[in-house]
Amino acid sequence: MTPANRPALDMSVSVAGIELKNPVMAASGTFGYGVEFEDVVTLDRLGGFVVKGLSREHMPGNPPPRLFETSAGMLNAIGLQNIGAPAFLTEKLPVLRKIKNIVFFCNVFGHSQQEYEDVVRILNDGDGIAGYELNVSCPNTSCGGIAFGTDPRMLFDVVCAVKKLANRPVIVKLSPNVTSIPQMARVAEQMPSPW
Repeated sequence: MTPANRPALDMSVSVAGIELKNPVMAASGTFGYGVEFEDVVTLDRLGGFVVKGLSREHMPGNPPPRLFETSAGMLNAIGLQNIGAPAFLTEKLPVLRKIKNIVFFCNVFGHSQQEYEDVVRILNDGDGIAGYELNVSCPNTSCGGIAFGTDPRMLFDVVCAVKKLANRPVIVKLSPNVTSIPQMARVAEQMPSPW
């Protein structure tokens, strides 16, 4: 068989029951809302992408300077700047929906379990969102700054609460700041409570 006669290589994968044409995904926090990269990346060639983190309300992020170059790379303290879930639905989602053949997830975060739930309730009304990426690395300010992703009980509670509300698949973005990532992954996937 000559190269011209070969069938196209099937790179499709299924993530949380969502079909992606290939396993290449742009990560949240690095890809804005996706639409900002249309001049650089053909969005429909990606398997999918995750829009930057969305909170209940607009967040301006940290004041400058927010980037610092080091000899080995850079440090950043952007501060989760975002337009908020309601503005995402009215400003960014209509633009994304005009692009055919794309799959995107919304990254969701909050500083309390209630905020995670509120963001998911808001986004449930948006057509075209494939699923949610639950960012559990954000500090839970109502519990003294402990990150949801480093406390098994808090992780379980927020994931369960969101899964009960979500009308789409939920993927959990775990924190690397733990002794055992596999242990936290098992906590995040457990239903009902392990306690």
